[in-house]
Amino acid sequence: MSPDVSLSAMPHRRPFAHFPWHLAGIVLAICAIGIWNLASASRTAHAPVWISQTAWMGVGALVALTVMLVDHRAFQRLSWVFYALVILLLLAVMVKGRYVMGARRWLTIGPVNFQPSELAKISVALALASWFHVDAEKRKDGYGLFGLAIPLAITLVPAVLILKQPDLGTALVVVAVGATQILFAKVRWKTLALLAGVGIAGAVLVYPHLKPYQKKRVETFLNPNADALGAGYHATQSMIAVGSGQGLGKGWGQGTQTNLSFLPEQHTDFIFSVWAEEHGFLGCLLLLGLYLALVTSAVDIAGSARDRFGNFLAVGITGMLFWQVIINIGMVIGLLPVVGVTLPLMSYGGSSVIVIFTGVGLLANVGMRRFVN
Repeated sequence: MSPDVSLSAMPHRRPFAHFPWHLAGIVLAICAIGIWNLASASRTAHAPVWISQTAWMGVGALVALTVMLVDHRAFQRLSWVFYALVILLLLAVMVKGRYVMGARRWLTIGPVNFQPSELAKISVALALASWFHVDAEKRKDGYGLFGLAIPLAITLVPAVLILKQPDLGTALVVVAVGATQILFAKVRWKTLALLAGVGIAGAVLVYPHLKPYQKKRVETFLNPNADALGAGYHATQSMIAVGSGQGLGKGWGQGTQTNLSFLPEQHTDFIFSVWAEEHGFLGCLLLLGLYLALVTSAVDIAGSARDRFGNFLAVGITGMLFWQVIINIGMVIGLLPVVGVTLPLMSYGGSSVIVIFTGVGLLANVGMRRFVN
């Protein structure tokens, strides 16, 4: 076995000698804000979701710790097994999945309900990192279209299965994760232009096959006032909530859009609206600053990874965090259509929390071993 893929247990028996404590601190800060915000968002609900969210974060922290204790190169061998398992789970959703709000996205195993589509984000990042670790060395002149056939297939297969559920938002994030890693792999300019054209053509071809409510969301994005009490209700109420926060916000628990239940999905997809209404522009700057610090730390880890697998893996996880923040906040403030994407560590949801913590664990794993030979 070559040194590059050795599965050494821990570097120099000091696993946390180079632990990225700044990354952990940023994550804990966002988690604390998220729980505090959920406590306000769920004040009018029957169940205090912030309690279960705290429990999920505890489980997520244990998962992240477990991931950190195994050399990240061990995941290179397991990446294809995990990818295949996720594909099987996505197929199982189509047959045995549970319907929630008109979509079949959930699997039930014993007492646990989870979304396999969330796992697809990690599986694509791992599989592409494993592929580029070996293949990128052969592509000194960069990737052409045919050279990207397999990476594109790795990305699009789970994305299409997720789109069938239907879950447009998660499918877009999976594509964004794959695209981020592919762009990092030195793609020729002509190929990029061709892929951009194919992407636009694909969007035009896919649009007629979207569900009616998904088409409505796109149409409402283009003309928000066309159906303000129907398809445009979520976006309209969200923008009202964000704008009413003004400079300093209305204060914790004082958001009228939240307390009067005008804001739908206030504890999941539109949790940023709750924060913006209650803490205003300054509060939003604080939260955005923390996300910027998180992404910047992830980029730093990716840039200093000791091997190509860790490099591409960190890029994929960075893309996952970055695009989820951009898409969620973009749709909340009306810059993007409403597609249903959670805000990392702020939105309520066990599957999302576990996947984000897994990604953070993988980032810390790469960072802990970047100075080890």
